[in-house]
Order: sequence, then structure tokens, then C-alpha cells
Amino acid sequence: MVQMKENCKRTAEWIAQTKTLLIGSGAGMGVDSGLPDFRGKEGFWRAYPPLAELGLRFEEMANPRWFREDPELAWGFYGHRHELYLKARPHRGYDILLDWESRYGISSFVYTSNVDGHFSRAGWKEERILECHGSLFRLQCMESCGQPIWETEADGPPIVEVCETNLRAFPPLPRCPLCGSLARPNLLMFSDFEWDASVKLAQERRMRQWFYDHADEDLTILEFGAGLSVPTVRLFCEATRRRYGCRMARINPRDCTPDEFIEGLPFGALECLEAINETLLE
Repeated sequence: MVQMKENCKRTAEWIAQTKTLLIGSGAGMGVDSGLPDFRGKEGFWRAYPPLAELGLRFEEMANPRWFREDPELAWGFYGHRHELYLKARPHRGYDILLDWESRYGISSFVYTSNVDGHFSRAGWKEERILECHGSLFRLQCMESCGQPIWETEADGPPIVEVCETNLRAFPPLPRCPLCGSLARPNLLMFSDFEWDASVKLAQERRMRQWFYDHADEDLTILEFGAGLSVPTVRLFCEATRRRYGCRMARINPRDCTPDEFIEGLPFGALECLEAINETLLE
């Protein structure tokens, strides 16, 4: 812990000084809440043995075609993930970040590829979150009938009942409240040309306004658990750092890749946040 705090000292100084904080969050942020990150096909197959038997990798299963070809399997997979996210509780790192807002008078914005809804559940205001890949807690109609995207209950019951043996969902499957067609999660999948991005576009408008109102060279960027396989969050944070010439720390136990512009902290999100916070309190 002593060495970790020493490594985090510079970032702690940034937090104490900044008034504007961009939080970039990848799958590694959810690992400390007990969520799998599906790193590599072996890790994915350990989490989903029935899909290992079918030889389906994550990028093959996370494809909208299954909702038309085999909706029970598609909703079995996403229904199981939905239940995982319901049962998991956002870890203490989310509370630490929120506490910094009030303690230091910081305005923060979250840019996340996670679809678990944990920033909202932890207390972030919806107008300060951009979910670049959507959310598993929103649904859309498969037939684009005109029904707007609708929310599921973030603290409600599982959206479907799933057989643990074969990962297939039992009827009834989620349906559109307007036309009765099959519903699907409002999140971006691989080879997905049917995703309704209207919520994301509204979030992007709010983010642009936040940057206009708050961001300058004093901006600090903290990037948590953003990997290389789907580098959306990494690329966004890097592009933002270049645009504002600002400070950035990359917190990742495997892929921190520090350079002259980015502080690399090879730790998990929660342990790093706790170390930074302890340094600040001292």
C-alpha cells in the first residue's frame, strides 16, 4: 500500500487542484463489483459453459442476429447478464469519486462503455453520464415501430427467467409495449446496424455542453479499466487529452501504457481510488 500511495501521489495532487474531472470507464471498473470482464475466450467460456459447448465467443454471441435466429438463446445470454448487474452493487470507488465532487467543488462527467448502469445506481446524475455502448437497463423494439426506448427497473426483478443448464430464456420474452414485437436491449453489439442510438446522441449533446461550460487546460482525466480489445474509452480519453493539453492518469492493472503525457497506474480501479483518497485525506 505504501508503494501504491507513492505512485498515486501525483494523481492525488491533481484531484486536490482540479475543478473539472472527466472519468473514463471500461470493463475493468466493474470487476471490483464482482462483474466478469470476459477477457479472452477462455474467460468468457468459464463464465458461460453452455456457450463454450456451442463454441461461441463473446463477439459472436454479442450479435443482434441471435434475437431473430434464436431469441431464447439471445435473451438467455442478456437476461443472465441483466441479473448479474442487478445483484452486483457498485463498489466503494464510485462513492469516493462522488465524494471528491462535493469535497473539492469538482464538476465531473462520466464517459463509459459499461452497460451495467452502475454509475446511475451509485448516484451520478443522468445528465453527467454518456454510455457510449448503451445500457442493458433500456430496451428497444426489434421492428422500430415508433415506440421510444424504454427503461427497465434498475432495482426490479430479473427481466427474464433463464435456465442455468442451457442458458436459454423461458417465455415470455420482453415485448414492445406499443406493437407487441420482440424487444432487445438498447446496447451496441457487434455487427449491429439496428441499434437505436437516440439516447446516446442526447447524452453526447449534454457532454458537449459540459465541455463548453467547464473544460479547459485545468481538466483532469482519470481512465479506469479501459482495455485494448474494444478501445472506445481509451481513444476518447486520449483524444480529449490532446485537445485540451490536460493531465491524464490511466488506471489499469494490465494495459496502463504510460508515456510522457499519461500517468500510468498499474492497479485495479478500487484499490487505486482508495490509495488516492487516503493520500488526499492525509
